[in-house]
Amino acid sequence: MTVKGSVMVNLEGLEAARGGGSTAAVARCLALALDEIDYGLLLLDDDGCVVHANHAARSELEGGEALQLAGRELRTRAACDSAPLSEALAGARRGLRRLVTLGAAGRRVSVAVIPLAPASGDGGQATLVVLGKQQMCGHLAVQCYARSHGLTPAESRVLEALCDGLDPRAVAEHHGVGLATVRTQIGHIRAKTGAASIRELVRQVSVLPPMVSTLRLAA
Repeated sequence: MTVKGSVMVNLEGLEAARGGGSTAAVARCLALALDEIDYGLLLLDDDGCVVHANHAARSELEGGEALQLAGRELRTRAACDSAPLSEALAGARRGLRRLVTLGAAGRRVSVAVIPLAPASGDGGQATLVVLGKQQMCGHLAVQCYARSHGLTPAESRVLEALCDGLDPRAVAEHHGVGLATVRTQIGHIRAKTGAASIRELVRQVSVLPPMVSTLRLAA
């Protein structure tokens, strides 16, 4: 069992599964694994200090409009959001889960604040903060889904537009083609994916694993 701040991570089982190895190497693998998830994840120690933020969280904190880091302290950008976040973090220290919405109208983000009970009874409770996504279907997930089902580039663009919330007429206008062409492409997409409707098609994409682009990780 290793401890970073008050965040306790059970590494023995992971080491046994991979045939031994240093805890530092396993911790590095865990950090890389978190970076591959397209949801912002932050771990806070018992004092409310951030001890780890994955790639998506770092990107959101650097360029987002709701949250920011001041040293190791997680803060809101708008003064009116400070109290809801503080109350949620205080609630987590009492074992309560909270969902708060922060940010200005049109750029609001949902934040889940989740208490993580210590793995042993020696005190120190961590808090997990999960940042909501800004879009329902990520571009990478759509492209991977399209490739796995053999969609053409034109069909992939139509799928991405549908996942962005456009209806067939708006897709046709956006792509500069006729409505009949888009309807034909949607028919082909449904046939290849087995989706019974546009709603079902979008649902299939929306529940895909949240993958991060390798281009984002390299940035």
